[in-house]
Amino acid sequence: MSSILFKKEKSIATITLNRPEKFNAFDRSMALLLQSILDDCAADKSIRAIYLTGNGKAFCAGQDLGELVGQNPPGFEVILSEHYNPIITRIRNIEKPVICAVNGVAAGAGANIALSCDIVVATASASFIQAFSKIGLIPDSGGTFTLPRLVGFQKASALMMLGDKINAAEAERMGMIYKVFADEEFKADSFKIAETLAIMPTKSLAYTKLALNASLNNSLEEQLKKEDQLQFLAAHTADFNEGVQSFIEKRPPLFKGE
Repeated sequence: MSSILFKKEKSIATITLNRPEKFNAFDRSMALLLQSILDDCAADKSIRAIYLTGNGKAFCAGQDLGELVGQNPPGFEVILSEHYNPIITRIRNIEKPVICAVNGVAAGAGANIALSCDIVVATASASFIQAFSKIGLIPDSGGTFTLPRLVGFQKASALMMLGDKINAAEAERMGMIYKVFADEEFKADSFKIAETLAIMPTKSLAYTKLALNASLNNSLEEQLKKEDQLQFLAAHTADFNEGVQSFIEKRPPLFKGE
């Protein structure tokens, strides 16, 4: 069985982490496969939204610790520079919305991969834990960058140092994730978000993502200039013309992602 399942339907790429017996923890082959799949999604113009989830009881338990104690284990310089950092970079740079549907526990690097996505939803029984301090490590996979910006410096510091397990409702309350769905409705309701995004103006969503990325480091003046640049590009898309025309004609727009 493949460690990651992939299918494409309705302009949506569904990526399912598939090592349920390991709570979808990453080993090297799985990390490299996810990078390859994300590259394929970036290159495929027919894909207009990406839906990332897990198989089984967990979304992702982070690093497979068994790989660290086997023969010829990869060092952390390899694990970070070749496994997780490239995954985070791809998720943030891919010019398509990435929806993460957290179907169970998201721990360690698994939590931080989820939080790097554009929209994060969770089933009511899901949980998030910055598990690194439990084994003497620091949060990686962009966690020290992303989490303070989502929940604030003080809350992020406590969650990372204490390793508290946060349930989905609390994660939504503190702004860590977008929305929680009941377990029995989770798959259908979370996928509806991907379906909605897949028929929206894809380039405009990509430019929104680029603007948000830039805002993390820009001054207000720099960000206003970035908005000018990206709005100019958005205003020259076919979807902008369609949006204006459909508004004038009082009909639903038919966006093509162009």
